[in-house]
Amino acid sequence: MNEIAQRLLEKIENKTAVIGVVGLGYVGLPLAVEKAKAGYKVIGFDIQQKRVDMVNRGQNYIGDVVDKELADLVKEGKIFATTDYSKIGDVDAVAICVPTPLDKYKQPDISYVVNSTREIAKYLHRGMLVVLESTTYPGTTEEVVKPILEESGLKCGEDFFLAFSPERVDPGNKVYNTKNTPKVVGGVTKTCTEIAARLYENVLEGEVFKVSSPRVAEMEKILENTFRNINIALVNEMAILCERMNIDIWEVIEAAKTKPYGFMAFYPGPGLGGHCIPIDPFYLTWKAREYDYHTRLIEIAGEINNYMPEYVVERVMKILNKFKKPLNGSKILILGVAYKKDIDDIRESPALKIIEIFEKENAEVEYNDPYVPSFTYNGKQYFSVDFTAESLKRYDIVVITTDHSKYDYNFIVENANLIFDTRNATKGIKSGKVYKL
Repeated sequence: MNEIAQRLLEKIENKTAVIGVVGLGYVGLPLAVEKAKAGYKVIGFDIQQKRVDMVNRGQNYIGDVVDKELADLVKEGKIFATTDYSKIGDVDAVAICVPTPLDKYKQPDISYVVNSTREIAKYLHRGMLVVLESTTYPGTTEEVVKPILEESGLKCGEDFFLAFSPERVDPGNKVYNTKNTPKVVGGVTKTCTEIAARLYENVLEGEVFKVSSPRVAEMEKILENTFRNINIALVNEMAILCERMNIDIWEVIEAAKTKPYGFMAFYPGPGLGGHCIPIDPFYLTWKAREYDYHTRLIEIAGEINNYMPEYVVERVMKILNKFKKPLNGSKILILGVAYKKDIDDIRESPALKIIEIFEKENAEVEYNDPYVPSFTYNGKQYFSVDFTAESLKRYDIVVITTDHSKYDYNFIVENANLIFDTRNATKGIKSGKVYKL
């Protein structure tokens, strides 16, 4: 370990290092808060002026961040946000936490990573650590980020240090958060790994697990979410089959859970949502083509999960048909547009696709979500409607797409005409009005 690395380690240990976080979203802001709470001065970077202004006012906009903690850290001068990337020159370590979406062809769009790296490269200096946290395909850190940074004339592993450490954020999780979730770190060199790991060890409570390279860390993250994607696809397919066989899939899963080994419970639903599970596996299928390999299982799982919103609409159509009501012109209330319970995140939410399909079939659709007062989808703006015992009766069917804890399901069942429950939210409520996925 050279003298430059030793000096950086000393700054990390005595917490005089200034830490930068690029991207103040669901990953970046919680990470910035934890680093500031650990005693570091943190500068947050974002291209959205609105986010920057809110942070500097101590106003929180992320569910996993405690409002008072952010406000206190800003007041104490521990966190400052800016759109001015020249401030990168003031930091000793920087984490890249920007979106990595898919384009319309289901191919990786790493433009946010590339643009952020180019901004960092302009102000890169000796003794600086750069960590990519954005989920991406194996090879990105070494094949994309490293060459851009080395255009500065500085050499990775000697003048500056580079690692990949995948974000692990589960919005709404009451047990695991940024601070106590184990962290995986893989550096371009052994020294890069050691420096990045030391920083996370000084900030987080969870174990910091070191791997041999960024490629291993990148693949590890893809494996996590592909594992979930495939198992959710399996249980979704089982749900479709169980409905045809007149078997309750939810009861089947509860029975299978009694086995203390060899089984992990996954649950069916109206489709996949969030940034990770619907997107990350496609990063791997895209990269696999470079190695002349076709990831058949992953792609089939994607097909099954992508079909679920359409399947929900088909089931609702059949339910209404039993009562001689066409889907065309039916009044439908969607309960919950967030992609999972008790959060306000609608990224990739299957409820949005379900609404789109219903409207294409000329159904009259409204929604309620206590966490999402309004949203825009396909250029159209939607507003959450309140419901009462009287107004529930005006809908031909209520579709539960997100099982928020705030809903009184007994009240809903009692007053709605028909219910299609895609989340088993009405578990334990006996009623002939309720149909389940």
